[in-house]
Amino acid sequence: MTASDHPAALPLFGHDQELALFRKALESGRLHHGWMIHGEAGIGKTRFAFACARLLLNGVDLQSRAGRQISAGTHPNLLLITRRMDEKRKRMRQEIVIDDVRPVQDFLHHTAADGAWRVVIVDAAETLNRNAANALLKLLEEPPNQTVFFLTCPTPSALLPTIRSRCRLLALDTLSLEQTRQVLRHHGRNGAELDTLAGQAQGAPGRVLATDQGTDRTARHLADALLETGENADSDALASLLRHDDGFAVLCSLLGEGLANRARDLAGQGKLIEASKAAEAFSSLQALQRETERFNLDKNQAVRQAAAIASAS
Repeated sequence: MTASDHPAALPLFGHDQELALFRKALESGRLHHGWMIHGEAGIGKTRFAFACARLLLNGVDLQSRAGRQISAGTHPNLLLITRRMDEKRKRMRQEIVIDDVRPVQDFLHHTAADGAWRVVIVDAAETLNRNAANALLKLLEEPPNQTVFFLTCPTPSALLPTIRSRCRLLALDTLSLEQTRQVLRHHGRNGAELDTLAGQAQGAPGRVLATDQGTDRTARHLADALLETGENADSDALASLLRHDDGFAVLCSLLGEGLANRARDLAGQGKLIEASKAAEAFSSLQALQRETERFNLDKNQAVRQAAAIASAS
């Protein structure tokens, strides 16, 4: 990811009402210390969190000193927690581990100048492993003054109930077609490609931008087949996917996204038994991914287990 592609440097498209809600809460003087920003993958949850951070840190003007610091990731009162590189294995971790969360302690011990806000953004909070989640929970239980946490995740049920209870939930909806086109244009898509991707995005342009690559495209086809029809996984397609280091992680991410959306939709329809089944499958998939990564298990076997979990839901 280049600096210009980082969510902190990207404009926010859509979500005007939700941003206005946050601004109103800020202006009220009774701002909640924890916000859980949830919604489908690819709709701009992380961009939204950074937009809120700009309001808190007086960085809305991108050319101001604070604005430039936020875009560059160097603002002293802003900390981003996300998955990091596993230096031993030379690849991105599939979960946020305790070492990723420890810097928050030092960050919060730093006294912000002139009573300014301090902001912690936990991106893809659903990937927190147990130790990291418990460490974050302790911080949320006794937050310092003038500190706000933003957690992004696909659905609140992806996180510990104790963490959810300490956050204000803020759901983001999918984007309109025109907003989707704006995002795609910003990323250099034009002409026929723009029209095709905008139609495929279904309001989540980040998702089609990610799946516009070979590994992700293969994983998307597999995930769609497993989630929509419950078909057995295509052995050749799985083998092709596993030739890529991130193939298993991408498939798990897409399957998890689909299961979370299914659970939410079924619950909204009052089909609580079916929703519970989808939620259990989501939890099983997360556990499988964590264990596979943590103990370096055979991904050939793990990916078939993931396919079985999704197709049985």
